[in-house]
Amino acid sequence: MKILETEDQTLAKALEALHNTTGINAEVTAREILLNDGFRGDATVILKLDNQNHHNFIAEIKRVDRFAHLAELKYRLGVHAPELLLVAPRITDEMADKCKELDLQFIDTTGNAYLKRPGLFVLIKGQRPNKTFKLDRPEGKRAVTPTNLRVVFALLCKPTLLNATYRDINDVAGVALGTIGWVLYDLDERGYTIGEKAKRTMLERNKLIQEWVTNYPIKLRPRLNVRKFRAPTPDWWHTVDAKQYGAQWGAEVAAEKLTGYLRPQTCTLYFHNADIQKNMTRMVVDHKLRADPQGDIEFIDAFWDFKGEPPADTVPPILVYADLLATLDPRNFDTAKIIYEKYIENAYD
Repeated sequence: MKILETEDQTLAKALEALHNTTGINAEVTAREILLNDGFRGDATVILKLDNQNHHNFIAEIKRVDRFAHLAELKYRLGVHAPELLLVAPRITDEMADKCKELDLQFIDTTGNAYLKRPGLFVLIKGQRPNKTFKLDRPEGKRAVTPTNLRVVFALLCKPTLLNATYRDINDVAGVALGTIGWVLYDLDERGYTIGEKAKRTMLERNKLIQEWVTNYPIKLRPRLNVRKFRAPTPDWWHTVDAKQYGAQWGAEVAAEKLTGYLRPQTCTLYFHNADIQKNMTRMVVDHKLRADPQGDIEFIDAFWDFKGEPPADTVPPILVYADLLATLDPRNFDTAKIIYEKYIENAYD
């Protein structure tokens, strides 16, 4: 899988900006590095100061615009690449402070940087982009729109759909048939799939999962009609059979049910389309829930439908994993790691 041209440009400009602001030289020694567990880093970079090398950094080239991205990168990629270096087009002052808090090293194309290694400490923030600078954007569709994320989720949960008919994929993802063709084309263009129709194979599945997990909380989840409630007692959910209400547990409750490791402080329920409002109302009445914008119970519209399968008590593990990471709550990170390793990482090897 080749690094996209725009990633090459971002890396080159970031290394040039680092030299201009600090005098540190850098050398890219490899591309697409295969690490443990099948994870691939975008590049290996050696930084040089006073003719000394300061470690091999595994570069992850990514545009980030949310604190959630930073925490998720540090948690998820740090497992595979302790010498992780985030390379981004722009890191704002606030994001630079968050990177320092997370000990996530970074450089950007405007000269901002945070580097911390034995004999090396750099913290630069406040550098502004040149107004004439414009990063070329890749052409074509990318699978990060809300509609496209639905399709990718279906393919990740049910890999056999990769070679199913568009109508079969539509039955699960609930999107326009024309969208499916664009998503499959995009995945092929970006090296996530290979092969012709009916003979497609997914490559870099774990990396595609990581992309989906990063984008789901900011692109798709806000469009799922999140409603919040509060219960009379915090342990109300213990006796609830979500399936009776056409729902599945997500996030912390699902994590507890899958691992027995986490004591939930919030409850998330994904409701499926059939009689959705009726089922929500029944649950509210049966369990004496009350609407509260700051409540710790979430009702969310499900965005998939695995027709013909017995309903499970919990949502698919990939969605549990995504929701846990999106909380930015450190107590959820260990549980997210367990779920990733037990249910996701090698699920279809």
